Amino acid sequence: MPEYRRILLDGAAVESVRDGAELVVGDGRRVRVEDALHLPPVAPSKVVAVHLNHRSRVEEFQIRLPAAPTYFHKPVSALNSHEGAVVRPEGCGWLNYEGEIAIVIGRTCRNIAPEEAGEYIAGYTVANDFGLHDFRDTDAGSMLRVKGSDTLCPLGPGLVTGWDFRGKYLRTYVNGELVQDGSTDEMRWDMHYLVADIARTITLVPGDVLLSGTPAGSRPVRPGDVVEVEAEGLGRLRNRVVSGPTPIRADVGAQPTESEEVVSTALGGDWEFRGVRPPRR
Repeated sequence: MPEYRRILLDGAAVESVRDGAELVVGDGRRVRVEDALHLPPVAPSKVVAVHLNHRSRVEEFQIRLPAAPTYFHKPVSALNSHEGAVVRPEGCGWLNYEGEIAIVIGRTCRNIAPEEAGEYIAGYTVANDFGLHDFRDTDAGSMLRVKGSDTLCPLGPGLVTGWDFRGKYLRTYVNGELVQDGSTDEMRWDMHYLVADIARTITLVPGDVLLSGTPAGSRPVRPGDVVEVEAEGLGRLRNRVVSGPTPIRADVGAQPTESEEVVSTALGGDWEFRGVRPPRR
């Protein structure tokens, strides 16, 4: 299956195709994969993410799925890349990874049936839908800062075409330890359904990205941690968490919180601590 990557080469953003251990750009130049400076594999006009979709995640939270999927928006300023640094702002302590598979639109798409959606998908890539739960109390409805803060949407390493999403594993590792182990077969709504659902009222254009949900096991990470998300046939996305250089401003807006809901959500819906907060990482 062809894999396409966007990289920074001699100061310019260029498209490349993977050829074994090398990336080949249009003019014939070759760069070793391990030496490449990666960019997000696509440049979307919008990133739309489904709230809950994997059965294991729903069971972890001990809740019921709604009758139809619900969504939130991640601004394109949150985009990040393979090997990019994910910033946990100073003063925040509840930054969670969420390994996911991203759908990339290839043709302008509006008002289609689920069985037609495959014709409008360019391919797939790996995503990490990081969440800054410190802002959950104020942005729980929109998830704007929770999921849309800068650097919280790594995509990559590349865009893979011709990939069949059925029966594929999805795994996340923190510092080499397996922390999420799911499968596309546990998704309540598959990739085609999600595309058709959004396209009923929102026109999707080439490059747009839909995030398809995460399995159980999302937990907080801290600066210095290395988080890798691997999807079968799509590769492994790698990012390091770093600390923000400045604290969240205290002279404007709602401040980060550590309410019972914030901590419980970050720890996978565990309400059993009954107000006793575990130490921040």
